[in-house]
Amino acid sequence: MKDAYTNPRFFLAMTFMLAMAAALVQAQGTRVGFYARTCPRAESIVRSTVQSHFRSNPNIAPGLLRMHFHDCFVQGCDASILIDGPNTEKTAPPNRLLRGYEVIDDAKTQLEATCPGVVSCADILTLAARDSVFLTRGINWVVPTGRRDGRVSLASDTTILPGFRESIDSQKQKFAAFGLNTQDLVALVGGHTIGTSACQLFSYRLYNFTNGGPDPTVNSAFVPQLQALCPQNGDGSRRIDLDTGSGNRFDTSFFDNLRNGRGILESDQKLWTDPSTRTFVQRFLGERGSRPLNFNVEFARSMVKMSNIGVKTGTNGEIRRICSAIN
Repeated sequence: MKDAYTNPRFFLAMTFMLAMAAALVQAQGTRVGFYARTCPRAESIVRSTVQSHFRSNPNIAPGLLRMHFHDCFVQGCDASILIDGPNTEKTAPPNRLLRGYEVIDDAKTQLEATCPGVVSCADILTLAARDSVFLTRGINWVVPTGRRDGRVSLASDTTILPGFRESIDSQKQKFAAFGLNTQDLVALVGGHTIGTSACQLFSYRLYNFTNGGPDPTVNSAFVPQLQALCPQNGDGSRRIDLDTGSGNRFDTSFFDNLRNGRGILESDQKLWTDPSTRTFVQRFLGERGSRPLNFNVEFARSMVKMSNIGVKTGTNGEIRRICSAIN
């Protein structure tokens, strides 16, 4: 990572990315430095809060990143995933295992003490996702802010979220519905370079998948290792790294594992088996003969695009005083 940050091409790419980000968000009503006058310490308060929780529990980093993704794909990036209550997004199966809600609550409490009624929960979550990537040795990028919070949160709306068995065609359709292309898909799924999965979400690939054997796309030498971690009829809640060997560091190791048949989730491994997405995996890995792409730079660009899905500004939303409750 240090080499990347001192490379002139890296800074050129970052300059281009930020220019594109500014163009993307102008129509959405968000902008860089939205709280510069109304709450100048907003971003530093969020970052210090995430850092504090990260020191005691590094697992909150991937949790916050996933939470932001799940929030944006349902009702837009409006913090509706944070709302408590029966049949809210938080209670839906795809969100039950998410971690980090307490981090957002903590940051909100501090911000309300400093700048009451100013900073939205949606912006806190967006900033926390960025900070989580940076804390795991990934890129730091400028986040446009100015989102307002939504008032609707329905578990039934989470069916739009891509599933762990989903085909690439289906994933591409879901991403395209929000203006995200195939490269965005591969880059954003690359966020699985940090974090874990419960055995119950992939152990079916290890036993009786086809003709009584494991999923043939799993490296045969990797199967016994996974079976030892997730035995048949074992504890389905046990968690293992999505990026074997590098689960706590934001890097391209995740893509290398896909190339070697060591993807954990079926939907992740399909990024390699499907030719339309394999091309981008190869480019992120800088394979010979491909046109290399800097994963960190492209991930940040895709995050800026995603974080402006369905953004509510002006009178279209509210500033919740408590992120888990509608005002």
